[in-house]
Amino acid sequence: MAATVRRQRPRRPACWALMTVLLADLLALSDTLAVMSVDLGSESMKVAIVKPGVPMEIVLNKESRRKTPVTVTLKENERFFGDSAASMAIKNPKATLRYFQQLLGKQEGNPHVALYRARFPEHELGFDPQRQTVHFQIGPQLQFSPEEVLGMVLNYSRSLAEDFAEQPIKDAVITVPAFFNQAERRAVLQAARMAGLKVLQLINDNTATALSYGVFRRKDINTTAQNVMFYDMGSGSTVCTIVTYQTVKTKEAGMQPQLQVRGVGFDRTLGGLEMELRLREHLAKLFNEQRKGQRAQDVRENPRAMAKLLREANRLKTVLSANADHMAQIEGLMDDVDFKAKVTRAEFEELCADLFERVPGPVQQALQSAEMNLDEIEQVILVGGATRVPKVQEVLLKAVGKEELGKNINADEAAAMGAVYQAAALSKAFKVKPFVVRDAVIYPILVEFTREVEDEPGLRSLKHNKRVLFSRMGPYPQRKVITFNRYNRDFHFHVNYGDLGFLGPEDLRVFGSQNLTTVKLRGVGESFKKYPDYESKGIKAHFSLDESGVLSLIRVESVFETLVEDSPEEESTLTKLGNTISSLFGGSSAPDTKENGTDTVQEEEESPAEGSKDEPGEQAELKEEAEAPMEGTSQPPPAEPQEGAAPAEEKATEKENEEKPEAQASFCRALDTSSGF
Repeated sequence: MAATVRRQRPRRPACWALMTVLLADLLALSDTLAVMSVDLGSESMKVAIVKPGVPMEIVLNKESRRKTPVTVTLKENERFFGDSAASMAIKNPKATLRYFQQLLGKQEGNPHVALYRARFPEHELGFDPQRQTVHFQIGPQLQFSPEEVLGMVLNYSRSLAEDFAEQPIKDAVITVPAFFNQAERRAVLQAARMAGLKVLQLINDNTATALSYGVFRRKDINTTAQNVMFYDMGSGSTVCTIVTYQTVKTKEAGMQPQLQVRGVGFDRTLGGLEMELRLREHLAKLFNEQRKGQRAQDVRENPRAMAKLLREANRLKTVLSANADHMAQIEGLMDDVDFKAKVTRAEFEELCADLFERVPGPVQQALQSAEMNLDEIEQVILVGGATRVPKVQEVLLKAVGKEELGKNINADEAAAMGAVYQAAALSKAFKVKPFVVRDAVIYPILVEFTREVEDEPGLRSLKHNKRVLFSRMGPYPQRKVITFNRYNRDFHFHVNYGDLGFLGPEDLRVFGSQNLTTVKLRGVGESFKKYPDYESKGIKAHFSLDESGVLSLIRVESVFETLVEDSPEEESTLTKLGNTISSLFGGSSAPDTKENGTDTVQEEEESPAEGSKDEPGEQAELKEEAEAPMEGTSQPPPAEPQEGAAPAEEKATEKENEEKPEAQASFCRALDTSSGF
């Protein structure tokens, strides 16, 4: 009779309900078919889209160019972006903002803020006492933070993508420099929220470049590891990355290609902009010398003239990359006086001699972090516009000791193409060939806490402990759980950056504060009072470093265990009916099917990389949630003890001796937390 009930009409409403849900999903997807990527460079950006019938295409802007200046001109009632704003830089240099990304996430006393003031004295930077950061003071009542300016740029990039795709776009993958810390990444996410963009991922630009290189050469990737070095010198910075390509076996799709970031080195201020500023200073000096004795104003004190000189320096740098000399000329540079001067490549290289000496630095950093030598690197590939400078290639070739440098990649668009491929892979509207990406943590993160210990009977002292949460060059995304075993009342702990000894003194000053947040826990003592007869398994804090490299504290819980009688209940008719319907749609009705939607998380203990040597049972346990999905796993814990939740060892005992009707059950109590995340 039960079988008859399962096969009657209840199946049809379930089928129609499922079809209705699927139809609703398809209708929802029809509005979000197109996705975009923004390769956000210091000087210019590249936007790419994917939509049905347009696979991975670079967006053309209103001037039909493939790249757009990251420039904004702000007036009382008008805003200009891209090429329009760049042309306004001559007429209104004070209101035209450029190269403002280096101010993201920086406090007022940061060396990069002082550097920006020195490079662009025409801009007035005000101080925000609440955030301890700076903002652009355009007028008496007109001020914008760097995040707001970036939000305007991202909104403009979305409008370009929507015009090109001829449909609305909300989902995006945005590239950021690999050396961005937590504050800088959160600043970019904040700007994207202001622009109304849903960020699928912040991808490191070096990782996006490596992905683009691998996708178009996936046939050449096999089980043998291939180490490739990408040397990316852009306008604002230089990043050197060592990537290992090989095929690996995945649970979902079998053997698939994988890229793993093995080493990263960088120089935050080495790039084409600094070369142009050197050339601008040289041209200003030549112009002042030409007008010497005329009691003329110093050209450096005229913002419009300096804007003209910077534009000419940019053109001059490009021309000298292909020519031994060139004539710089500007009509009406200042006071209706024309400027004309010959500049040779030798003079340019002399002006930037100290910059070229810094070219091998990121290479050595990358090799050191990857624990490799140059003999293990099969190829060195150039990326970024500044690598076109002949002297850069000459010094780099000598530093890596190779016969030639690889130029078989689009140095300007590789990151944008890799990012849009990742956007398509993350979007539910597209299906692309899998390519496993394993990025690496640049800055280690650790947990610090202090507790009382009893050295001798009656004598107690404070003991400071450190536990590495995410180690340097460790892969992400991943989740970690740290267990505090020796607390039975409210306490707090600090989340800080780990050992940053690989950074120089100046880089440490630019990096800013090494404290991420302080987590204060309340309700610990109450949980122990509420369950006095249960065995405590410690206070567990669950951390996540997501695909964007952003750290978050998911939850903190107090875990208790007890022994309960194992009294299996008869399966209800409704449960049987649900299992039957599930099996009709491809679900499994095997006895070992999980009844809830949360996967069991395997935990692996890690030995702390630094900290005091505690006795067994005293140290905070650090565990990793292996292969845990990044979304949908942070469900609230059950409030009552559950049956059948025994660990593997307990289950094995039950099988051997079925006369013991007891099983071990564990449950959690969520704790109230306050932190800066």
